[in-house]
Amino acid sequence: MDTHASRMTFGFPRMHKEAGERRDFLPSLIHLVADLGYEVRVETGIGSGMGYTDDDYVSGTRVHVVDETQAYAQDVVVILRAPIGKFDMIRRGAALVSMLHFPTRPARVRHLEQLGIDAIGLDTIEDDEGRRLVVNSKSVAWNGLEAAFQMLERTWPLLAAHGRRPVRVTVMGAGEIGRHAVEASTKYGDPERAELLMRYGVPGVEVVAIGRNMTCDTEYMRRRLSETDVLVDATQRHDPSVPLLPNGWLRFLPVHAVICDLVVDPYLLDADPPTVRGIEGIPQGSLDQYAFDVDDPAWDQLPPQVPTGCRRAVVSCYSWPGVHPMRCMEIYCKQLAPLLETLIERGGLAGVRPDGSYHERALYRGSLRALRRTDEPEIRSPVDASLQLVGSS
Repeated sequence: MDTHASRMTFGFPRMHKEAGERRDFLPSLIHLVADLGYEVRVETGIGSGMGYTDDDYVSGTRVHVVDETQAYAQDVVVILRAPIGKFDMIRRGAALVSMLHFPTRPARVRHLEQLGIDAIGLDTIEDDEGRRLVVNSKSVAWNGLEAAFQMLERTWPLLAAHGRRPVRVTVMGAGEIGRHAVEASTKYGDPERAELLMRYGVPGVEVVAIGRNMTCDTEYMRRRLSETDVLVDATQRHDPSVPLLPNGWLRFLPVHAVICDLVVDPYLLDADPPTVRGIEGIPQGSLDQYAFDVDDPAWDQLPPQVPTGCRRAVVSCYSWPGVHPMRCMEIYCKQLAPLLETLIERGGLAGVRPDGSYHERALYRGSLRALRRTDEPEIRSPVDASLQLVGSS
């Protein structure tokens, strides 16, 4: 291991997001880095939202509890959600490992490049077949559908009624999240709710999954939407500047219908090119609020140029896995551990080779370095790499 690697330090700041955001990386991941012989600085209060104390993170003499500024001042800064507004706290040449969403945040990419930050997007770390290695797609789908059916209980009292017809769910997108959404829909987003309704003889759920290309067929979508109680968006758009469903199409949905937004792209209308929501005119939720009735003030707080005249109840959360924080972070820590070990082994991102080991190749694909070299052929297997998931941090 080279001398630079032996001097590398790691910082784990807290996520100062909405009050409902209770996640931080767990002590086990911090101890892993420290046990490999590296100095780690964690921000005081890390993990407090999940019941941990600073003492839980201290391991031997290599883990130090510091303030936020010091946590961001290390060679490698690791934080789950993008530290918006705090990129300037990271020194030039340091590495940032976070959910950065490069494809839909061009202004963020330019800002990171201007600051000289060697960034790795957790959401763009992919294996040789295009599958994300740090992703909690099952929780995205199940937590989103759980919220959707909770909302449907309010908008459609017949949900628990004997003799009703089957609930009709339309899932747009058949990637990994879409496939989980199909399964979650058949169980009402909650196995306990499904078991209870089945015990009382209430009819089940009919799920139809459609590809993104079907959304271009106006007549088909008009008919499909008119028969939909829960509309799920689990698509990955090639062009995020164009909505899949114009706002006016929401009038085809029954009045009681619920839109379940699993993608949660933002409105970035000033970007070049701009980014809009896949389903036009719906609010974007957070862990503080992810359920929106048609008269919620959030609709009127959208950019004025976004049409919102057609409304249906919506569930939307920028971080669906965070609804159940401990379960979420156990998964993320397990997925991230071998990637951090590889980063350490290679002495930092500068030593990560695009044609190196399995985890090296994956780390490289997730880096800004790879984004800058899009004109060069990428080292992949021949398998079509089309699975990119979103909305899952």
